[in-house]
Amino acid sequence: MAANELIEANEVQAIMTMGTWQEAALVAEVGNKAQTPVLSFASPAVMPPSRSRNWPFLLQIATNETEQIKCVADIISWFKWRKIIAIYADEAYGGDYKVLSLLTESLQQFGSEIEYILALPPLSHLIDPKEALRDELTKLREKQSRVFVVLHSSLSLATHLFSEAKDVGLTGRDTVWILTESVASLLDTINSSVISSIEGAIGIKTYYPEENKTYQDFFMQFRRIFRSNYPDEDNSEPGIHALRAYDGMTTITNALEKLQTNNITSKALFDTILSSNFSGLSGEIPFKKGVLLQNSTFTIINVVGKRYKELGYWSRELGFSKERNDKGTNIYDDMVNWPGDIRRVPKGWAMPTDAKRMRIGSPGRTSFEKFVKVTDDSKTYSGFCINLFVEMHKILEQSYPLPYEFVQYNGTYNDLIEHVINKTFDAVVGDITILASRSKYVEFTQPFTESGLSMVVPVKSEDSQKAWMFMKPFTLEMWIVTGAVFVYTMLVVWFLEHHSNPEFRGPFKNQLGTALWFTYSSLFFAHKEKIQSNLARMVLVVWFFVVYILTSSYTASLTSTLTFQKLQPDVTDIDWLKRSNSIVGYDGNSFVNDYLINVLQFKEDNIRPVATEHDYDWQFKNGRIKAAFFELPYAKVFTNKYCTQYTAIYPTFTLGGLGFVCSYFKPLFLTSTAYTMTRTFQNLGKKNKIHNICDTNKEKQIVLTRTSYKSSHNMSIPSLIVSYQLT
Repeated sequence: MAANELIEANEVQAIMTMGTWQEAALVAEVGNKAQTPVLSFASPAVMPPSRSRNWPFLLQIATNETEQIKCVADIISWFKWRKIIAIYADEAYGGDYKVLSLLTESLQQFGSEIEYILALPPLSHLIDPKEALRDELTKLREKQSRVFVVLHSSLSLATHLFSEAKDVGLTGRDTVWILTESVASLLDTINSSVISSIEGAIGIKTYYPEENKTYQDFFMQFRRIFRSNYPDEDNSEPGIHALRAYDGMTTITNALEKLQTNNITSKALFDTILSSNFSGLSGEIPFKKGVLLQNSTFTIINVVGKRYKELGYWSRELGFSKERNDKGTNIYDDMVNWPGDIRRVPKGWAMPTDAKRMRIGSPGRTSFEKFVKVTDDSKTYSGFCINLFVEMHKILEQSYPLPYEFVQYNGTYNDLIEHVINKTFDAVVGDITILASRSKYVEFTQPFTESGLSMVVPVKSEDSQKAWMFMKPFTLEMWIVTGAVFVYTMLVVWFLEHHSNPEFRGPFKNQLGTALWFTYSSLFFAHKEKIQSNLARMVLVVWFFVVYILTSSYTASLTSTLTFQKLQPDVTDIDWLKRSNSIVGYDGNSFVNDYLINVLQFKEDNIRPVATEHDYDWQFKNGRIKAAFFELPYAKVFTNKYCTQYTAIYPTFTLGGLGFVCSYFKPLFLTSTAYTMTRTFQNLGKKNKIHNICDTNKEKQIVLTRTSYKSSHNMSIPSLIVSYQLT
């Protein structure tokens, strides 16, 4: 090979290699045998642990590629792109799998991933490069991701790639191209018409200082020589490769000058190069264990028209910054010129060219048609859940087309979700309860109603006890204490008045009768007897105050009891249902059967499925069930419809709410749809549109109300304890 010939024929003392890392490794093998120092301008994605042992005479005068990959991952994370397509030139030496592995690992830290890998063969292996590249790029149109990361590519391959990408429509609106240094550093040498085909692309270039005098002198000299040798070339500015080549030559020259002897050994030259420490054109040049110790700082560029502009900088220590030493500056919000001249961040994905309509499963047989109703004849879908999805779809279509079709499914809800897992359906729209066991296999949107498991039971009226209704305002204890206070007040008034007041004199029987009548008539403020004792008057002041409170409270409570029908549930205790082996009903298509058996410990024989909301009423009236277990939205609908016959017993057993379902293993556009569904629900809630949907369908009770039957309580002793104590 060429390196071997140089060493043997020309007796060279050092070799510089400008190729890929794989090529540099092959040259290093030759250098090992001849013990000749090899300076490589390429670096591996992951530094091999045995590098110094395998290639003891290899020096790396390039920054580590790991930093560059982390910069790419940070850009993708910054703009929240979920999936990308990686493109690289599949060279004969291989090794790109390490770059892909490193990129995959870096993306996973931010929740992103590589959707597809496009490995392009070298142009020399292609009979018709244009046709071959067009075929490969056409395949990408069948993918959802529109974020393309060019990892490695030769100049000629990159030129063809960009031209064909524009022709097949992969450089327009909502597409993103990210160019690593292998391509971005060569943009100055690419024809301007080719550069314009990737307008809006973001590139990464190694930063190098241009302000110092050394660089300015080199710049002027380089441009003069370059224009002299290549007069037809437009761009004559030195790039990072020219600067590193100059620094490499300077490193070797300085080492030879330090040795100052004609008998220079390879080991001495290698050690002298390794001890180099000076400021080169590409940055500081110190080495440690054969690797350049240079803090990597990258310049982030943006292709605009036929040129590019600098957006800012990135380094591991500071992240993105507008100036080199700034930290955490938001440099991209209004600075990037995106493809298609859009004023927002591209979403980075699109509907694939072969995209089919989303198949959305919907329960065909539901117990409560207010939520989902399917008309078999015309295959029309209606109900609260359907209308909510339609409203959500209107918002989604403002950003991108999302064709869909409803598919009726007449099985159980668990079977319906199973069809999402096996990809029969892309999503499910309906009254699906969010459960932890289901969330392991499918993804739910944000719940759009509260949910829980509530027990509904019949109520009975207290009309049969109306003969004694006048006793209901007070409890038994209240009646006893009131009677005791009444007698106590009577005796106190008699004791204070019978010595001095003639109306309370006479036989003992007459005295007690007068005192009893006086106290009783004072309840209605109708007493006629005169009180002469001041002490008795003080007692009566307190007594009249208590009487006023008692009569007012009694009258109000009795009026309420007689005016409104008072309903009491037949059953209030789940334990009583289980002890008495009572039959309970539930929605036969739902998960409630398993919940009643496994959680609430009902016997399987005591559980009966009920098909529709109308069947519940029939089952109750015929004594076939004692109670029914509903999810909270259903309980509200049922008790609002039969408000005088049934009531819901609270509190409920908490569940996750109702939501729509998408598969975990779905295309990218469905991933975004699930996320956007959740955001749409939030927006609908803020704009009060969920309320409007409920009003339109006369289903306000589904979401907005909570039926509750509160019994009016009888007055008890604590209500008037202070008044009694004063008495």
